[in-house]
Amino acid sequence: MNTSTAIDEFIAGRESWGQEQPAHHRHIITLFGLFGRPAGKAFPVAAIVHLIHLLGAEPSSIRSSISRLKKKGVLVSKKTHTGNGYALNEELEPHLQAGDVRIFTPTSASIGDPWLLVSFSVPETERKNRHKIRTGLSRIGFGAVASGLYIGPARLKAEISAYVREHGLWDYMNFFICQPSGLMDLKNKIPKWWDLDAIAHAYQGFVDQYQPAIALWQDKVKQGQVDHAEAFKLYLPMMTQWRRLPYLDPGLPAELLPQNWIGFAARKVFNDLYRLLQAPATQYVMPLITA
Repeated sequence: MNTSTAIDEFIAGRESWGQEQPAHHRHIITLFGLFGRPAGKAFPVAAIVHLIHLLGAEPSSIRSSISRLKKKGVLVSKKTHTGNGYALNEELEPHLQAGDVRIFTPTSASIGDPWLLVSFSVPETERKNRHKIRTGLSRIGFGAVASGLYIGPARLKAEISAYVREHGLWDYMNFFICQPSGLMDLKNKIPKWWDLDAIAHAYQGFVDQYQPAIALWQDKVKQGQVDHAEAFKLYLPMMTQWRRLPYLDPGLPAELLPQNWIGFAARKVFNDLYRLLQAPATQYVMPLITA
Protein backbone atom coordinates (compact mmCIF):
# COMPACT_ATOMS: atom_id res chain seq x y z
CA MET A 1 0.00 0.00 0.00
CA ASN A 2 1.31 3.42 -0.99
CA THR A 3 1.86 5.48 2.16
CA SER A 4 0.44 8.58 0.45
CA THR A 5 -2.94 6.82 0.15
CA ALA A 6 -3.04 6.27 3.90
CA ILE A 7 -2.03 9.88 4.55
CA ASP A 8 -4.75 11.21 2.23
CA GLU A 9 -7.42 9.15 3.96
CA PHE A 10 -6.13 10.12 7.38
CA ILE A 11 -6.23 13.86 6.72
CA ALA A 12 -9.41 13.92 4.61
CA GLY A 13 -11.50 14.68 7.69
CA ARG A 14 -9.87 18.12 7.95
CA GLU A 15 -12.06 19.44 5.19
CA SER A 16 -15.56 20.76 5.76
CA TRP A 17 -17.97 17.98 6.61
CA GLY A 18 -19.28 16.36 3.46
CA GLN A 19 -20.11 12.88 2.31
CA GLU A 20 -16.51 11.73 1.88
CA GLN A 21 -16.27 10.33 5.39
CA PRO A 22 -19.31 9.46 7.55
CA ALA A 23 -19.21 10.53 11.20
CA HIS A 24 -18.37 7.10 12.59
CA HIS A 25 -15.49 6.79 10.10
CA ARG A 26 -13.95 10.00 11.47
CA HIS A 27 -14.68 8.85 15.02
CA ILE A 28 -12.60 5.71 14.48
CA ILE A 29 -9.65 7.81 13.34
CA THR A 30 -10.05 10.09 16.36
CA LEU A 31 -10.24 7.09 18.68
CA PHE A 32 -6.91 5.77 17.44
CA GLY A 33 -5.39 9.24 17.38
CA LEU A 34 -6.24 9.78 21.04
CA PHE A 35 -5.65 6.35 22.51
CA GLY A 36 -3.64 4.31 19.98
CA ARG A 37 -0.37 6.09 20.52
CA PRO A 38 2.29 5.82 19.48
CA ALA A 39 0.93 4.56 16.18
CA GLY A 40 1.12 0.79 16.14
CA LYS A 41 -0.71 0.22 19.42
CA ALA A 42 -3.40 -2.38 18.74
CA PHE A 43 -7.08 -2.32 19.78
CA PRO A 44 -9.26 -5.43 19.90
CA VAL A 45 -11.92 -5.37 17.18
CA ALA A 46 -14.68 -5.81 19.75
CA ALA A 47 -13.50 -2.75 21.67
CA ILE A 48 -13.53 -0.55 18.55
CA VAL A 49 -17.04 -1.67 17.64
CA HIS A 50 -18.32 -1.22 21.20
CA LEU A 51 -16.88 2.27 21.63
CA ILE A 52 -18.10 3.63 18.30
CA HIS A 53 -21.48 1.91 18.73
CA LEU A 54 -21.94 3.98 21.90
CA LEU A 55 -22.03 7.03 19.62
CA GLY A 56 -24.96 5.64 17.64
CA ALA A 57 -23.32 3.86 14.70
CA GLU A 58 -24.44 0.39 13.68
CA PRO A 59 -21.85 -2.39 14.15
CA SER A 60 -22.05 -3.35 10.46
CA SER A 61 -21.24 0.24 9.42
CA ILE A 62 -18.39 0.39 11.93
CA ARG A 63 -16.88 -2.82 10.58
CA SER A 64 -17.26 -1.49 7.03
CA SER A 65 -15.33 1.66 7.95
CA ILE A 66 -12.64 -0.40 9.65
CA SER A 67 -12.28 -2.43 6.44
CA ARG A 68 -12.03 0.75 4.36
CA LEU A 69 -9.39 2.18 6.69
CA LYS A 70 -7.43 -1.06 6.41
CA LYS A 71 -7.74 -1.06 2.61
CA LYS A 72 -6.50 2.54 2.51
CA GLY A 73 -3.54 1.66 4.72
CA VAL A 74 -4.60 3.80 7.70
CA LEU A 75 -5.16 0.73 9.87
CA VAL A 76 -3.18 -2.49 9.86
CA SER A 77 -4.16 -5.87 11.23
CA LYS A 78 -2.39 -6.71 14.45
CA LYS A 79 -2.87 -9.39 17.06
CA THR A 80 -3.80 -8.46 20.59
CA HIS A 81 -3.59 -10.73 23.63
CA THR A 82 -7.34 -11.35 23.22
CA GLY A 83 -7.29 -12.06 19.48
CA ASN A 84 -7.60 -10.02 16.29
CA GLY A 85 -7.15 -6.28 16.40
CA TYR A 86 -6.11 -3.20 14.48
CA ALA A 87 -3.52 -0.46 14.89
CA LEU A 88 -2.71 2.78 13.14
CA ASN A 89 -0.08 2.54 10.43
CA GLU A 90 3.17 3.46 12.21
CA GLU A 91 4.14 5.72 9.30
CA LEU A 92 1.32 8.07 10.33
CA GLU A 93 2.93 8.94 13.66
CA PRO A 94 4.67 12.11 12.36
CA HIS A 95 1.28 13.37 11.15
CA LEU A 96 -0.24 12.59 14.53
CA GLN A 97 2.51 14.51 16.26
CA ALA A 98 2.00 17.50 13.95
CA GLY A 99 -1.71 17.31 14.71
CA ASP A 100 -1.01 17.25 18.45
CA VAL A 101 0.77 20.59 18.15
CA ARG A 102 -2.07 22.20 16.22
CA ILE A 103 -4.79 20.80 18.47
CA PHE A 104 -3.26 21.13 21.92
CA THR A 105 -0.45 23.71 21.76
CA PRO A 106 -1.21 25.99 18.80
CA THR A 107 0.73 29.15 18.08
CA SER A 108 -0.51 32.05 16.02
CA ALA A 109 1.75 33.96 13.68
CA SER A 110 2.81 37.45 14.69
CA ILE A 111 2.22 40.37 12.34
CA GLY A 112 5.91 40.61 11.42
CA ASP A 113 6.47 36.91 10.81
CA PRO A 114 7.43 35.75 7.29
CA TRP A 115 5.03 34.07 4.88
CA LEU A 116 5.46 31.06 2.63
CA LEU A 117 4.38 31.44 -0.99
CA VAL A 118 3.86 28.16 -2.84
CA SER A 119 3.65 28.23 -6.61
CA PHE A 120 2.98 25.22 -8.81
CA SER A 121 2.50 24.39 -12.46
CA VAL A 122 1.20 21.01 -13.60
CA PRO A 123 0.72 19.86 -17.23
CA GLU A 124 -2.90 19.23 -18.19
CA THR A 125 -2.05 15.59 -18.84
CA GLU A 126 -1.15 15.24 -15.16
CA ARG A 127 -4.09 17.12 -13.64
CA LYS A 128 -4.49 14.45 -10.96
CA ASN A 129 -1.26 15.83 -9.47
CA ARG A 130 -2.71 19.34 -9.63
CA HIS A 131 -5.63 18.07 -7.54
CA LYS A 132 -3.24 16.45 -5.05
CA ILE A 133 -1.34 19.72 -4.65
CA ARG A 134 -4.45 21.85 -4.17
CA THR A 135 -5.97 19.32 -1.78
CA GLY A 136 -2.83 19.10 0.33
CA LEU A 137 -2.40 22.87 0.52
CA SER A 138 -6.04 23.33 1.52
CA ARG A 139 -5.95 20.62 4.17
CA ILE A 140 -2.79 22.04 5.72
CA GLY A 141 -4.33 25.49 5.91
CA PHE A 142 -2.96 27.53 3.00
CA GLY A 143 -4.98 30.28 1.39
CA ALA A 144 -5.44 30.63 -2.36
CA VAL A 145 -3.95 33.84 -3.82
CA ALA A 146 -4.51 32.85 -7.46
CA SER A 147 -4.55 29.76 -9.62
CA GLY A 148 -1.27 27.98 -8.93
CA LEU A 149 -0.30 30.32 -6.07
CA TYR A 150 -1.02 29.70 -2.38
CA ILE A 151 0.11 31.43 0.82
CA GLY A 152 0.43 30.54 4.49
CA PRO A 153 2.47 31.32 7.58
CA ALA A 154 6.09 30.28 7.01
CA ARG A 155 5.95 27.88 9.95
CA LEU A 156 3.82 25.58 7.77
CA LYS A 157 6.84 24.84 5.59
CA ALA A 158 7.76 21.58 7.35
CA GLU A 159 4.24 20.18 7.01
CA ILE A 160 3.76 21.04 3.36
CA SER A 161 7.31 19.89 2.54
CA ALA A 162 6.55 16.49 4.06
CA TYR A 163 3.31 16.23 2.08
CA VAL A 164 5.06 17.16 -1.19
CA ARG A 165 7.83 14.65 -0.54
CA GLU A 166 5.43 11.82 0.37
CA HIS A 167 3.41 12.39 -2.81
CA GLY A 168 6.38 12.93 -5.13
CA LEU A 169 5.31 16.43 -6.20
CA TRP A 170 8.54 18.45 -5.95
CA ASP A 171 8.99 18.70 -9.73
CA TYR A 172 5.87 20.87 -9.96
CA MET A 173 6.39 23.22 -7.03
CA ASN A 174 8.42 26.19 -5.79
CA PHE A 175 8.56 27.69 -2.30
CA PHE A 176 9.39 31.31 -1.45
CA ILE A 177 9.81 32.77 2.05
CA CYS A 178 8.72 36.40 1.86
CA GLN A 179 7.41 39.52 3.55
CA PRO A 180 4.47 41.56 2.23
CA SER A 181 5.16 44.91 0.63
CA GLY A 182 4.54 47.90 2.83
CA LEU A 183 2.13 49.14 0.15
CA MET A 184 -0.13 46.12 0.58
CA ASP A 185 -3.27 46.32 2.74
CA LEU A 186 -2.81 42.82 4.11
CA LYS A 187 -5.92 42.86 6.30
CA ASN A 188 -8.12 43.35 3.24
CA LYS A 189 -6.27 40.61 1.34
CA ILE A 190 -6.69 37.91 3.99
CA PRO A 191 -10.48 37.44 3.44
CA LYS A 192 -9.77 36.95 -0.27
CA TRP A 193 -7.20 34.26 0.38
CA TRP A 194 -9.05 32.44 3.18
CA ASP A 195 -12.81 32.04 3.49
CA LEU A 196 -13.01 33.67 6.92
CA ASP A 197 -16.82 33.55 6.91
CA ALA A 198 -16.76 29.78 6.48
CA ILE A 199 -14.11 29.40 9.19
CA ALA A 200 -16.10 31.63 11.57
CA HIS A 201 -19.23 29.60 10.82
CA ALA A 202 -17.41 26.38 11.73
CA TYR A 203 -16.14 27.90 14.96
CA GLN A 204 -19.60 29.25 15.82
CA GLY A 205 -21.11 25.82 15.24
CA PHE A 206 -18.62 24.34 17.68
CA VAL A 207 -19.38 26.98 20.31
CA ASP A 208 -23.15 26.60 19.91
CA GLN A 209 -22.95 22.83 20.24
CA TYR A 210 -20.49 22.48 23.09
CA GLN A 211 -20.50 25.63 25.23
CA PRO A 212 -23.70 24.62 27.10
CA ALA A 213 -22.01 21.38 28.20
CA ILE A 214 -19.30 23.18 30.19
CA ALA A 215 -21.50 24.27 33.12
CA LEU A 216 -23.23 20.87 33.16
CA TRP A 217 -19.97 18.97 33.45
CA GLN A 218 -18.51 21.42 35.93
CA ASP A 219 -21.47 20.62 38.18
CA LYS A 220 -21.01 16.88 37.65
CA VAL A 221 -17.37 17.15 38.69
CA LYS A 222 -18.18 19.24 41.78
CA GLN A 223 -20.89 16.79 42.85
CA GLY A 224 -18.78 13.71 42.15
CA GLN A 225 -21.34 12.43 39.64
CA VAL A 226 -19.13 11.92 36.60
CA ASP A 227 -20.19 8.96 34.47
CA HIS A 228 -17.14 7.81 32.53
CA ALA A 229 -19.12 6.36 29.63
CA GLU A 230 -21.12 9.58 29.26
CA ALA A 231 -17.89 11.57 29.34
CA PHE A 232 -16.53 9.44 26.49
CA LYS A 233 -19.74 9.87 24.46
CA LEU A 234 -19.25 13.64 24.54
CA TYR A 235 -15.46 13.68 24.42
CA LEU A 236 -14.84 11.69 21.22
CA PRO A 237 -17.30 13.60 18.98
CA MET A 238 -16.08 16.89 20.45
CA MET A 239 -12.47 16.00 19.63
CA THR A 240 -13.49 14.79 16.17
CA GLN A 241 -15.19 18.08 15.38
CA TRP A 242 -12.41 20.21 16.85
CA ARG A 243 -9.41 18.50 15.27
CA ARG A 244 -10.17 19.91 11.81
CA LEU A 245 -10.59 23.52 12.94
CA PRO A 246 -6.89 24.34 13.55
CA TYR A 247 -6.30 23.32 9.92
CA LEU A 248 -9.05 25.53 8.52
CA ASP A 249 -7.60 28.41 10.55
CA PRO A 250 -3.79 28.09 10.38
CA GLY A 251 -3.12 30.62 13.14
CA LEU A 252 -3.16 33.89 11.26
CA PRO A 253 -1.96 37.02 13.10
CA ALA A 254 -4.68 38.40 15.36
CA GLU A 255 -4.24 41.88 13.84
CA LEU A 256 -5.37 40.52 10.46
CA LEU A 257 -8.52 38.82 11.73
CA PRO A 258 -11.97 40.40 12.20
CA GLN A 259 -12.66 42.11 15.51
CA ASN A 260 -13.90 39.75 18.25
CA TRP A 261 -12.77 36.74 16.21
CA ILE A 262 -14.94 33.76 17.22
CA GLY A 263 -11.94 31.45 17.02
CA PHE A 264 -10.68 32.70 20.39
CA ALA A 265 -13.98 31.88 22.13
CA ALA A 266 -14.09 28.49 20.42
CA ARG A 267 -10.57 27.67 21.64
CA LYS A 268 -11.64 28.45 25.22
CA VAL A 269 -14.69 26.17 24.91
CA PHE A 270 -12.44 23.39 23.62
CA ASN A 271 -9.87 23.86 26.39
CA ASP A 272 -12.53 23.91 29.12
CA LEU A 273 -14.25 20.75 27.90
CA TYR A 274 -10.97 18.97 27.28
CA ARG A 275 -9.95 19.55 30.90
CA LEU A 276 -13.30 18.25 32.14
CA LEU A 277 -13.68 15.20 29.89
CA GLN A 278 -10.23 13.87 29.05
CA ALA A 279 -9.54 12.03 32.30
CA PRO A 280 -12.92 10.29 32.78
CA ALA A 281 -13.15 9.40 29.09
CA THR A 282 -9.68 7.86 29.25
CA GLN A 283 -10.63 5.90 32.35
CA TYR A 284 -13.53 4.42 30.41
CA VAL A 285 -11.58 3.55 27.28
CA MET A 286 -8.33 2.13 28.61
CA PRO A 287 -9.73 -1.00 30.33
CA LEU A 288 -11.60 -1.87 27.14
CA ILE A 289 -8.62 -1.62 24.80
CA THR A 290 -6.21 -3.34 27.17
CA ALA A 291 -8.52 -6.05 28.53
